[in-house]
Amino acid sequence: MDSLGSDAELVSLRRLLVEHPLYRSLNDPAAVCIFQQHHVFCVWDFMSLLKALQRHLTCVEVPWLPGPDPFARRLINEIVLGEETDEDGEGGYCSHFELYLAAMQNAGADTAPIEAFLTALRAGQSVEAALRLANVPPATSAFVRRSLDTATRGELHCLAAAFALGREDVIPAMFVQLLERLTAAEPKRFARFLFYLRRHVDLDGDSHGPAALRIVARICGSDVRLRREALAAARASLTARLHVWDEIHSAVIGSAASHAN
Repeated sequence: MDSLGSDAELVSLRRLLVEHPLYRSLNDPAAVCIFQQHHVFCVWDFMSLLKALQRHLTCVEVPWLPGPDPFARRLINEIVLGEETDEDGEGGYCSHFELYLAAMQNAGADTAPIEAFLTALRAGQSVEAALRLANVPPATSAFVRRSLDTATRGELHCLAAAFALGREDVIPAMFVQLLERLTAAEPKRFARFLFYLRRHVDLDGDSHGPAALRIVARICGSDVRLRREALAAARASLTARLHVWDEIHSAVIGSAASHAN
């Protein structure tokens, strides 16, 4: 698995994400809110990737039958437990998506687009229709569509790689430090967002990230084709994320320029 993670193109894409100018532009509360308004859709679609992977590796049907790999079942169920029902910092439990939404509300970010998206889905609209109704920006919309396509039609090794290699370790330490400074300035406004980020980074680094990589290793083994296709899926996921980061950065810069005039 280490050889997949050390793939030169994958390493380059990760570096581009970590060093993206977006982070430096998040230098005031309004900019962070713009980031949240876009990024929340990436937080939402992550859950669809996760549940699709759980569906592949475990049995969620009745009558129940055991899956072929008990160790992989254990790993994915542990990840689901943390992502879908984590501690909320207030004595209760919630998904990381719900925690993010609460953080947006506390920060004063506009939740109307994501709420409209969820309302459309609950009314039976397709993801594509819901994205249009919520007027989701192009790169973010494309990112969500790619994730849902992987979740619903992707082969298991590609799904696992997109989840593990394409979605982990995206938020760098510098981004967390920036948010700590914002929280120091406005502790009530960004306290829950910082809690979300710390929780997400801690879990990914200590347990979820390593567990997801072990799942990919178990699925691909030494099969050259599976490993090659898994890498391609991971690269595509990181590339799509870069497009989202570019889009958010442009929105932040554009908003700052309009307020300066």
